[in-house]
Amino acid sequence: MPLDPETFAALIDTVRRFVAERLRPLEEKVAEEDEVPEAIVREMREMGLFGLSIPEEFGGLGLTMAEEVRVALEFGRTTPAFRSVFGTNVGIGSQGLVMAGSDAQKARWLPGIASGETITSFCLTEPGAGSDGASVQTRAVLDGETYKLTGSKRFITNADKASLFTVMARTGGEGAKGVSAFLVPADLPGVRVGKPEKKMGQQGAHVCDVHFDEVPVPAANRLGEEGEGFKIAMRVLDRGRLHIAAVCVGICERLIADSVAYAVERRQFGKPLSDFQLIQAMIADSKTEAMAARALVFEAAALKDEGKPITLEAAAAKYFASEAVGRVADRAVQIFGGAGYIADYGIERLYRDVRLFRIYEGTSQIQQLVIARETIKAGG
Repeated sequence: MPLDPETFAALIDTVRRFVAERLRPLEEKVAEEDEVPEAIVREMREMGLFGLSIPEEFGGLGLTMAEEVRVALEFGRTTPAFRSVFGTNVGIGSQGLVMAGSDAQKARWLPGIASGETITSFCLTEPGAGSDGASVQTRAVLDGETYKLTGSKRFITNADKASLFTVMARTGGEGAKGVSAFLVPADLPGVRVGKPEKKMGQQGAHVCDVHFDEVPVPAANRLGEEGEGFKIAMRVLDRGRLHIAAVCVGICERLIADSVAYAVERRQFGKPLSDFQLIQAMIADSKTEAMAARALVFEAAALKDEGKPITLEAAAAKYFASEAVGRVADRAVQIFGGAGYIADYGIERLYRDVRLFRIYEGTSQIQQLVIARETIKAGG
């Protein structure tokens, strides 16, 4: 059930002020130190941000999809690293458990995830399996009441802080039907997390390799039945892609606002940049794309809340919004000119940050394939 309008308006107002007053002043510090201050993380916990999508019965806020994307959009107005702090708890790190977990699994794990005491990560990608998620080679072999889990995962967001991993591993033959999902506590013997990778952007949000060496995972920690892991992963990604699309919309709107403010203030040839029609054209194109992306996100979220499948709509929203934010960021650098290339203004940092959105939770090319497949399927 959605929150009552007054309560939700208060939540959005609180998030908006938190982003503007607490997070944006720290953007440069987080980028330089590659770490979000613990004080900020504590504030996020107190605000309930780790439990946005967790049902209220387990201590979360239980937001609808339409409400969640509104919050995600607000967090798009600052560096993506801040949203990443709680992003896996809200999305891919928890939703497999929410969607497919048993009552006992939910009771055990969801309250800690909602409070932020438990940080989650989603382990699908491997050195040899990225876009082709059905080809994972990490293997789980059943021995009595315990699976022995062995393999390596790559580029796992929040892995260095996670205390619970959702791991996709092969329990059967080749292909999607041989993949199962497991809840793997980080303190089990045989779990090893690598060092955070050095990245192009999104400093402060860490990704690491995770290695599993004969890790004893209780059979009670399997999500769903054997062979259902890939299906669970795809359902999780539908929701995650929509969330990411909303973040992209927020960043578009931030970049447009910054570009307009600069164009109005900056003068060339005796008049503001905003008076020049070619500058106006870039602003117009960016604004139009941001509005279109927002409409795609909100429409898909509404369908999700109606209980309808959104594989096509989520893919389309993520594809369009992530590509659009790249173009908007490029135009912002162009409008700022030399200043856009200088670190002090923050535009070049956002330009690097947004590049990742076209890659993770399904590349743009994967989204195109999904969109085409679902369209052809619907056409008979």
